[in-house]
Amino acid sequence: MKHTNPLVDEYISNAQPFARPILKHIRELMHKGCPELTETMKWGMPHFEYHGVIGSMAGFKEHAVFGFWKQDLIPGMKQYIKEKEAMGSWGRITSLEGIPPDKDIIEFVRVAAELNEKGIKSPKRAPKPVVVNMPEDFMSSIRANKKAFETYDNFSPSNKRDYADWINDAKSDETRQQRIETAIEWMKEGKPRMWKYMKK
Repeated sequence: MKHTNPLVDEYISNAQPFARPILKHIRELMHKGCPELTETMKWGMPHFEYHGVIGSMAGFKEHAVFGFWKQDLIPGMKQYIKEKEAMGSWGRITSLEGIPPDKDIIEFVRVAAELNEKGIKSPKRAPKPVVVNMPEDFMSSIRANKKAFETYDNFSPSNKRDYADWINDAKSDETRQQRIETAIEWMKEGKPRMWKYMKK
């Protein structure tokens, strides 16, 4: 393989035993699909580049992952996408049987390289909605205080979720009640949950 990176060699050798053959095989197929690609390490994971990033892979404790950066533009990819299972295009990979056939991967790489060479960008995805699981007892306390409710009503979905998660994570009823009371006081002052960590 041309243009290999010793840091990727090291990454694979340090991966879990089950992940090594998976990562090694994906790497080989990437180079077969685009012999001119180069390897880099970004965010602690191996990335494959040719006129920009084509894809990346990683090995974790119990599974490996691989992702094409322009998967939505690659014909034939849709049938293999399992991104809801884990990060990456193919979900949780625990063996070589968990990836598409070699010939398909090689073709996906070839197409991805061509897209990069032509400068074709992925279409922007709509942002995922923020799900807020607001506890009813907390919501009742918010509604009971006009100032707190005004603050809550003007919060972004992420600010609402910060408070909801904090209340839901309480380990005891006593802690939960204390957090609700504290949250109401903070909201009366117009403060988000993470106000202590915000830059002054």
